[in-house]
Amino acid sequence: MVTAITSRQCRAVLGRLAQTVPVLFGVVVISFLLTRALPGDPAAYFAGAAADADSIEQVRESLGLDKPLPQQFLIYLGDLARGDLGQSISTGQPVASDLASRLPASLELTLMALLLSCCLSIPLGVMAAMRPGSAIDHLCRVVVTAGVSLPTFFTGILLIYIFYYLLGIAPSPLGRLDFIYLEPDRITGFYLIDAAIARDWETWTGALKQLILPAITLALFTLAPIARMTRAAMLTALSSDFIRTARAAGLTERKVLFVYAFRNALLPVVTTLGMVFSFTLGANVLVEKVFAWPGIGSYAVEALVVSDYAAVQGFVLAMAVLFVLLNLCIDLLYTAIDPRIGFDAQ
Repeated sequence: MVTAITSRQCRAVLGRLAQTVPVLFGVVVISFLLTRALPGDPAAYFAGAAADADSIEQVRESLGLDKPLPQQFLIYLGDLARGDLGQSISTGQPVASDLASRLPASLELTLMALLLSCCLSIPLGVMAAMRPGSAIDHLCRVVVTAGVSLPTFFTGILLIYIFYYLLGIAPSPLGRLDFIYLEPDRITGFYLIDAAIARDWETWTGALKQLILPAITLALFTLAPIARMTRAAMLTALSSDFIRTARAAGLTERKVLFVYAFRNALLPVVTTLGMVFSFTLGANVLVEKVFAWPGIGSYAVEALVVSDYAAVQGFVLAMAVLFVLLNLCIDLLYTAIDPRIGFDAQ
């Protein structure tokens, strides 16, 4: 029976992945067309400010930009089929290598920020829903309003000013690791994980110190929607008939709260977490700029400025693949939280 269920779930996962192929193809087409519509000429940028028209035309031919758009698109599809995302004209490196080196930095920052955010926002939302109109409920509203109102770049600069400039307890906001440390051997690209695997706890501590301020900056921004959704979902669950029935049956308040109400409220919270993660991963460029964090957001903005077609297309495609995998994980979490939700039916 267990084998049958497992094989059915595997087929459902494979079917869900097959459904994403047209979506990814549409992303490839749209990103290709939109990058060509960007203002600026990458050939002129690559040739240099002192280049004449003939030099620019030679660069355009070497980049393949002199060919018709349909032919350029077919060449791009052929390169994608071989796993070649092209060459970045701004860094001079293959786009796949740039993404592989920068994506773990953004993922580490985003995941740490979401972990901090969940540790604060979910308990805050639960307590606010348990005591509507109380001081904790008003605190939740203040935190939500402040998190939405304060821009991330302002919060980041304020934290740097207080903890680095005034108090001197934070390291310099210049990247993922201070210059006094050596980068850990690359295994996953996550400095905390790689340093822990190597048992280099000094580097691990240095990487954590460097990560704290940007992670707090992002966490203050992301906790607002999570806390708001947790409070609303808990209020709905606590006012449901099955909660009144559970209390009438003599169950303890702790069991009613965490076994019945909180578990039913988790579904919309998980959905919100997925949306927040997707938005934060692609929109944390301001935090990366403030803290000189070598992530994928700043890489994409720099590529847009110089009309680096290959880098922009690689970024968009990487984000699309991540979003597809994230939605698949959320579907699996739905089934784990509430077994009544069949994965095949989602």
